[in-house]
Amino acid sequence: MFHLIFGIPWLVVALRFLEPLPWPLPVKLAVGAVLLVASQYHLVCRLSSGSVLSPEFPRPLVIAFNVLFGAVVFLAVFQIALDIGALAVGLLLWREPVIAPELLYAIGILALLLSAYGVSQAVRQPPLKTIDLVIKGLPQEFDGYRLLQLTDLHISRLFTGAWAEAMVKRANALDVDLTVITGDFIDGTLDARRSDVAPLANLRARDGVFAIPGNHEYYFGYDDWMQHDAGLGITMLLNRHAVLERDGRQLVLAGVTDLAAVGRPLPSPDLGAALDGAPTDAPVILLDHQPRLAQKAASAGVALQLSGHTHGGMVRGIDIMVARGNNGFVSGLYDVDGMHLYVNNGTALWPGFALRIGRPAELTVFTLRAQGA
Repeated sequence: MFHLIFGIPWLVVALRFLEPLPWPLPVKLAVGAVLLVASQYHLVCRLSSGSVLSPEFPRPLVIAFNVLFGAVVFLAVFQIALDIGALAVGLLLWREPVIAPELLYAIGILALLLSAYGVSQAVRQPPLKTIDLVIKGLPQEFDGYRLLQLTDLHISRLFTGAWAEAMVKRANALDVDLTVITGDFIDGTLDARRSDVAPLANLRARDGVFAIPGNHEYYFGYDDWMQHDAGLGITMLLNRHAVLERDGRQLVLAGVTDLAAVGRPLPSPDLGAALDGAPTDAPVILLDHQPRLAQKAASAGVALQLSGHTHGGMVRGIDIMVARGNNGFVSGLYDVDGMHLYVNNGTALWPGFALRIGRPAELTVFTLRAQGA
C-alpha cells in the first residue's frame, strides 16, 4: 500500500503531463519509466537494502533519487493545480480547457529546480542557530550556560562519515558547556554504519555528551546501538538523569527512551523513572525525541524539553500535516503550560525524503539565563 500511494503522483504525471506533450512515443515511455522508478524509490531501497529506511547505494545515486522523487511529487501538485485553473477558465469562457505545451514545460522545469534546491538545502552542513532562554529556577551559577542540541543525524549513505566528521568539527568549535543528541543517530545496522558514526567519538563539551534514542534506533538493532553509542563516550540517558553542578548548585538533565519502544520487549519511555532521585530544588531539562508528550513533562515540573523527530516538517505546507501527528508541535519554541518546549528542525534528516524548503537544518546552541539575571 505504501508503494502504491507513491505511485499516484507518477500516474498524474504520466497521464496529465507526459501524455499531452508533442514528443515521440519512445521518448515519453523512456521518461515515464525513469520517473516511475524514481516514484518507487522506497521500494528500490527495500529490494536492494532490505529496508525502506536505509538506502545502501552510493551517495550520488541517493541524491539523484531524492531529486527525481521530489520532482515527481511537485510536478503532480503543479499539474493538478494547472488542471483546476484550466478547467475554471474553460467554464468561465464556456469552451474546452486547453493547456499549451509551453505551460507544461514551465511547470516541469519548476518542479525539477525546486526539488534540486530542496535536496541541496537538506544535504548541506546545518547553519548555526542561537537561542537565549530564561529558565525558571535556574541558579545564578548556571546563568550563561551554553548547550548544543544535535538531533536526527540519520547518519547513512547520504549523511556519511565525512559529513559527520565535518559536523563534529563545527560542533566542537562552538566550545559549549554541554552537548546533547536527541535521537535518530543513524539509518542502518551497526555493521553498515560503524565507520560512519565513528566521528561522534570526537564530540567534546565541558560537561560531556549525553543522548537518548530516537525511533530509528529501534529499527536497526536497539541494543547493539545503545551499547555502541555508549562506547563512543556518549552517556545514554535511558529513563534516567544526570546532575550537573556549578559551585554547589545543581541542574538536572533527564532523558527518556522513545515511544517506538511501546509494543516491543524494550523499556518504554518512563518520565517518573528518569526523574527518580533527582534533586527537587533543581530545574530539569528533559531530552525526549518525540514532542508528543510535552504536556505530561510540563505537569511533572520540567523546565525545558528538547525534542526533534519532526524535521521541522521539511517543506512549508507539509509541516501542517506533520504537526497534526505530533500534537501540534512541529518546529521551534513553544510554551506548554509554562514549560519551554523546543522542537528542533534536525541536524540532518531521513534519506528517504531529503528535501528542505523553508525549514532549514540547524546546529542549535541554547544560552540558559536565570530569571532576573
